[in-house]
Amino acid sequence: MRWDRLFEDLEDQLASEWEAERAALDTEAERLRLSRLTVRDRLRVLAETPSNADAPASLELLDGTMLSGTLSAVGADWLGVDEDSIRMSPALVPLAAVVSVGLPASELLRSARSSTEPRRRLAERMSMGFVLRDLARRRIPVTVHASGGRMLSGTIDRAGADHLDLALHDPGAPRRTSDVRGYRLLPFTTIAWVSLDAAAPLT
Repeated sequence: MRWDRLFEDLEDQLASEWEAERAALDTEAERLRLSRLTVRDRLRVLAETPSNADAPASLELLDGTMLSGTLSAVGADWLGVDEDSIRMSPALVPLAAVVSVGLPASELLRSARSSTEPRRRLAERMSMGFVLRDLARRRIPVTVHASGGRMLSGTIDRAGADHLDLALHDPGAPRRTSDVRGYRLLPFTTIAWVSLDAAAPLT
């Protein structure tokens, strides 16, 4: 009888040690996973599944702008944001222009979890230049919000690897040569965000 009790105690002790070791390994694996997460990874998780409409993300940008809305897409170096404003216009935000992202605690924790959605490889490879070239092809009027708080409205004529050419005209108006007031060449590094003056999807 005493041997049975001894073996039971040993089994309990061994099981307890195994459980403690497994918990330690799980904790270390989680630390390792978190150490590899990027801001882009976390924002991608938020964009994959709809968030609570009562708790939109608020983005603070380099030009001091605060954008509030739903993250709708994440590309190679940009975010798509559906603004929670009267205009409800989509916004294209360079990742490099994001200073901080305000989120409720539940969304912050959700963004740190592993994604369960299949990766959208094509959208993730699209660079900001690719999206801007598509806007130029479709002749969608935009307002470029440059660093320093300057706003330039017009139509993108062309977009290169690191810059765009903007034909300036009234906001939301179609590009007509007679209405163009001038042209600007804008490096991407000066762009805080781009608002679309037409309800066009970013992906």
